[in-house]
Amino acid sequence: MAAAVKRKYSDSDDDEENEPTRRVRGGSDARSRHCPYLDTINRSLLDFDFEKLCSVSLSHLNVYACLVCGKYFQGRGQKSHAYTHSVQVDHHVFLNLHTLKFYCLPDNYEVIDSSLDDIKYVLNPTFKTDHIQQLDGASKQSRAYDSTMYLPGIVGLNNIKANDYCNVVLQALSHVSPLRDFFLQEENYKDIKRPPGDIMFLIVQRFGELMRKLWNPRNFKAHVSPHEMLQAVVLCSKKRFQITEQGDPIDFLSWFLNAMHASMGGNKKVMSSSVGKVFRGTMKIYSRQLITKDDTGEAKVSEGTEKEAEKGPETVTTSPFMYLTLDLPPPPLFQDEYEQNIIPQVPLANLLAKFNGETEKEYKSYKDSTLKRFELTRLPPYLILYVKRFTKNNFYVEKNPTIVTFPVKNIDLREYLSKEPDIQKKHPNTTYDLIANIVHDGLPGAGKGTYRVHIYHKGSGQWYEMQDLHVADILPQMITLSESYIQIWELRKDQPADTDITVDS
Repeated sequence: MAAAVKRKYSDSDDDEENEPTRRVRGGSDARSRHCPYLDTINRSLLDFDFEKLCSVSLSHLNVYACLVCGKYFQGRGQKSHAYTHSVQVDHHVFLNLHTLKFYCLPDNYEVIDSSLDDIKYVLNPTFKTDHIQQLDGASKQSRAYDSTMYLPGIVGLNNIKANDYCNVVLQALSHVSPLRDFFLQEENYKDIKRPPGDIMFLIVQRFGELMRKLWNPRNFKAHVSPHEMLQAVVLCSKKRFQITEQGDPIDFLSWFLNAMHASMGGNKKVMSSSVGKVFRGTMKIYSRQLITKDDTGEAKVSEGTEKEAEKGPETVTTSPFMYLTLDLPPPPLFQDEYEQNIIPQVPLANLLAKFNGETEKEYKSYKDSTLKRFELTRLPPYLILYVKRFTKNNFYVEKNPTIVTFPVKNIDLREYLSKEPDIQKKHPNTTYDLIANIVHDGLPGAGKGTYRVHIYHKGSGQWYEMQDLHVADILPQMITLSESYIQIWELRKDQPADTDITVDS
């Protein structure tokens, strides 16, 4: 008899598929609906943002959360770490992090009580279509378990060590409405087929989980830890991006969008993935090399300036883009009469003139020199602008402190769009509004200093400044005084929308 009892509670029986064969199935034990230990649950200690690993064995298989102390343990059989924990420290209520079922240990019966639904929702928030459609118009604040008030979507992200360059990008992307709406419902992407052994889809899953936590109106706390999301980034980028070393947000943003694009079946076609439909535009690039003749009369590629060279034949290529790079004018070399460095200002329109199809710029390499001009042929629903502030030479990285002045609303990009009638017809509206502005502060170098982001919350019509756990409202006039690094602009809604995201088969 003792052997039978021991076999019944062995670790091998911890799989949920064996649950129907148990002596104490959910609902078959009277104690299931009258557990005496529910008042020992401490919601203030529950944190489901971290990796689901047993705190003893470090295994990710069959992990349970102790709802009294918040720690994770493996299994619930007599020899399991969760069972031992329940006996040693007198903690009895556990949650299976995979099946979302509650159990009382060491008695080993399932607990069924509607008062626990809030815990399940924090672990796995779900959003209905009608709720998602109301997000951009909602300004109601939510109350966390510790009575902190917060706006869903405007919550801080933990800086584990040096991951603020990732945090600002994730915060900015969380306010791109079609991307957010797509990831708030897991069924939109969970059935995407990937090759066996492909780990890149992990970032898609983790990004979806993070979006649901950021917009959860019933959080226990007014901040979220991106721990699982960042671990997936480290793994999928093969440690190119770390949480212990400062990085460059534009490098991370470029890699992240392209990795998500590929993971969801995207290819070179603009509309081939959910990410491409939101951010991808196209442009024409007109190129021609500068050619001179040497003493023998033979033509060679010029290494000089345009005045010293003849322009070769022009070639035209069409290229997709995820973001546009804006080149700042060189900063002044001399100080003013007060012996202070002059911080110049430049209008955003001056920087965008690079894409008007007429402005030529010389690009030099070690072997040739090419004149290029750019002309936009498709404006994406969400346009990302990258202000190139850092230049590298053999000795150090220099930061250009030039302030870019811009309006936060009503910027019209029609003059940078190709004049071809077909292209103009496809763009009845070319007016954009700013929704996110990433700023670099501190020492020169993209891998140094700190980052913060300005976010526009549509429901309240208010701008917020977010830097890790710091969240504060900010006047829109203050945004243009900062050293903008990356911006996300949203196309006005009064145009035929092509931003509805569907999964390509």
